[in-house]
Amino acid sequence: MIRLHNDYNRGACAKILEKLAETNAESYDGYGEDTWCEKAADLIRKKCNAPEAAVHFFPGATQANFIVHAAALSPIQSVICPDSGHVYAHEAGSIENTGHKLVPLPSADGTITAEQICKAVKSYYEAGEPNYLCEPKMVYISFPTEWGTLYSEQDLKDIRKVCDEYGMYLFVDGARLGYGLGSVKNDVTLEKLAELTDVFYIGGTKCGALFGEALVITNAGLARKFRTYMKQNGAVLAKGWLLGLQFCALLEDDTYEKMTAQADAYAMEIKAAFKEKGIPEFVDSYTNQQFVIVTDEQAEQLAKEYTFEQERTLEDGRKVVRFCTSWATTEAEKDQLIGDIRAL
Repeated sequence: MIRLHNDYNRGACAKILEKLAETNAESYDGYGEDTWCEKAADLIRKKCNAPEAAVHFFPGATQANFIVHAAALSPIQSVICPDSGHVYAHEAGSIENTGHKLVPLPSADGTITAEQICKAVKSYYEAGEPNYLCEPKMVYISFPTEWGTLYSEQDLKDIRKVCDEYGMYLFVDGARLGYGLGSVKNDVTLEKLAELTDVFYIGGTKCGALFGEALVITNAGLARKFRTYMKQNGAVLAKGWLLGLQFCALLEDDTYEKMTAQADAYAMEIKAAFKEKGIPEFVDSYTNQQFVIVTDEQAEQLAKEYTFEQERTLEDGRKVVRFCTSWATTEAEKDQLIGDIRAL
């Protein structure tokens, strides 16, 4: 079976494995107080053109998500997010478990607009800040979104303006950040993310690492005592150098960008093959996740050779499925899928 159901179904890129083997006999300080984490943090600050940014390494993305919220918000403050946002739809109430209300906004393609956010928060801030309602204090979005779509630089500027007007944080979930940066439709850079957000992270788990996410905090107030929140919530890895080493391997010679851009390029060829066959898209994605609408017969035929994600069943019985390329997808796998799509 060729597994295209997600982008984290294989180990790690060769460069990481090589570095792990090279350094396996060496010893380092624990809990992220090591030379690899220091080097990786400096590299990230340089790539983001954010010399004062705080950089922290997390074992996983759910930890990064809920700890950011726990550190940033008081119990009476709430979070604006898309109704497809990972924190709302896929994380078992982890944000609510930290004591914060999520306010989901409807989204057909995974994105929300500055206008939607403004309308949602006005009902609080321009109504006398009612005592019995939670104060909207953070906007959470994903880049790319859970539907593989993107925010433009102008979109982020517009959302930033609303956040500034009402004193809210802007947090970008970057679990698949590499695939967003590598898209042919993207005009956002790491430098712009650092400029326009209060906090975001560079995803590793889904982008070539064994595990790990690199959180970048540009808001000095949010950065204060942040590591204490990490420790309190079990997110400080004893062998922290394993995280720093991986991000050094991914970022120091643009391996991260090259691998994820290749995955996007393969996804565009797959997208074109579905279109040529007359199989409709559910969402117009230009990243590594492709969502298409297939019949039962088409799904059964493809399932003989491929593992893919079943998203939902439409009223007419057709299925929305996801094919997800990754840093590890090979040209041969991509070509075989395209051939099988054409043969449907």
